[in-house]
Amino acid sequence: MTSRSGETRPLSGETRLAAVIGDPIRHSLSPTIFNAAFAELGLDWAYLAFEVAEGDTAAALDAARVLGVEGLSVTMPHKTATAHLVDELTDAARTLDAVNCVVRDGQRLVGHNTDGAGFVASLADDAGFDPAGRSCLVLGAGGAARAVVLALAGAGAAEVVVVNRTAERAAATAALAGPLGRVGSAADVSAAALVVNATSVGMGGQGCPLDPDGLGPGQLVADLVYHPVSTPLLQAAAARGAGVLDGVGMLVHQGAVALELWTGRTAPVAAMSAAARAALASGR
Repeated sequence: MTSRSGETRPLSGETRLAAVIGDPIRHSLSPTIFNAAFAELGLDWAYLAFEVAEGDTAAALDAARVLGVEGLSVTMPHKTATAHLVDELTDAARTLDAVNCVVRDGQRLVGHNTDGAGFVASLADDAGFDPAGRSCLVLGAGGAARAVVLALAGAGAAEVVVVNRTAERAAATAALAGPLGRVGSAADVSAAALVVNATSVGMGGQGCPLDPDGLGPGQLVADLVYHPVSTPLLQAAAARGAGVLDGVGMLVHQGAVALELWTGRTAPVAAMSAAARAALASGR
């Protein structure tokens, strides 16, 4: 492990361990992001990726308890199973029925969901955008969309419009915003101050999740896809004069929230973001 001074910091019997579980997981940027943060902070911590098959979530959490893993990131397909297996849930994790961050408290495991908080932090830090009193539109109704809808409502959005191919799923996701949420359509895009793509459309540089002709100046378009960093949606939005926010920000900021929960230290967001962007630029 390399410290911010450039010197190699050897692992030792005192090294604390954090990890991510998922399947597949070898593509994950999390080890790059978190190890860059630990080095920047001068912490004797290391972060690894463990491929854990669906159905083995309980065994992985038991191992975390036994081995004293200090922090655990959770990705697909384990988020819902983890929510049913930890000892305690935060309000957001309980509402979303999904955990992406586990904090160890002695032998107790506390489940958090940092996705929504990470997205709102990215809006503020990377785009200077405050959703309070603004009309927000979210494309999609999966786990990421649900976290974003809940967080935008909590941040004081004037309304949160959900657009999804399946009306029933759209309604269930919009309900997370309470009276602020409603199901919408493509016709609502032009009136939204914030448009968020929380679908996988655009991953790998293929496809655009909406007709970009409804986008223009005065809007912010955020895409949670980060591979590629500049998606077809963001390119089309920028060409029409809208502001754009790529998915690296949410990825980094949700990790920053997790790091602060685990270590009690302020996350070095700039170092984490630089590490993520360098890895993506190199083709990781």
